[in-house]
Amino acid sequence: MIEVVVNGARGKMGRAVANLLNTQSDIKVIAGLDIAYEETEQFVVYDDLLKITKIPDVIIDFSNPSVIKDLTQYAVSKGVALVVGTTGLEKEHKVMLHDTSKSVPVFVSHNMSLGVSLVLNLAKQAAKILDNYDIEILEKHHNQKIDAPSGTALMIADAIKEVRQDAEYVCNRTDFRKKRDKNEIGIHSIRGGNLVGEHTVLFMGKNETIEISHNLASREVLATGAVKAIRFIAQKKPGYYTMQDLMNHLSL
Repeated sequence: MIEVVVNGARGKMGRAVANLLNTQSDIKVIAGLDIAYEETEQFVVYDDLLKITKIPDVIIDFSNPSVIKDLTQYAVSKGVALVVGTTGLEKEHKVMLHDTSKSVPVFVSHNMSLGVSLVLNLAKQAAKILDNYDIEILEKHHNQKIDAPSGTALMIADAIKEVRQDAEYVCNRTDFRKKRDKNEIGIHSIRGGNLVGEHTVLFMGKNETIEISHNLASREVLATGAVKAIRFIAQKKPGYYTMQDLMNHLSL
């Protein structure tokens, strides 16, 4: 049995993941963690990681970048694996996670959808073949999302940058007046309503436009991917893992 603590348990993604985990025969949520204490029918949500008396096998995090320092310190001291789905990570948080992966398994993805992972691979392949095409990324999310561009949009841009190493991300063209540079990757954010998440990558050439799109209708898709990530990381040695590693594992 894989015992799990859900960090950000009172949030939308935390609740979706916890609800799905509680239907699994091989995984058990032993506690939640959030900014306020709460007793649910399934488990207790604590407001302090150190108040959780039982050490889990895995902590899955859908909360805020500000908790990464405490999570990584706890993971190293207790030998606990981490699955991080939190977006808006800064360079310092990424350094912490990479350092932590030297001691325990760490899985990081800003989007747990397997479909998005396929989009990354397709976008990367298209960028290599359509090497003279302009690239723009459009992302849409609900009106409560704080960070922009989305973590997924940046994941797509980073995948493209692996084959277009001179690419520069442009998120705001209103600050200057000039023609589009060939090495630009434009990233555009739309916020409104209760959209879960939509991403479109456009490759625009002379007389031709190719679109790669992914539309997410429910957080259940992300929760399903998170469950697969927990099972995957629970059996791994220390190291830094991503959705690509999970995809490779599932394709074996």
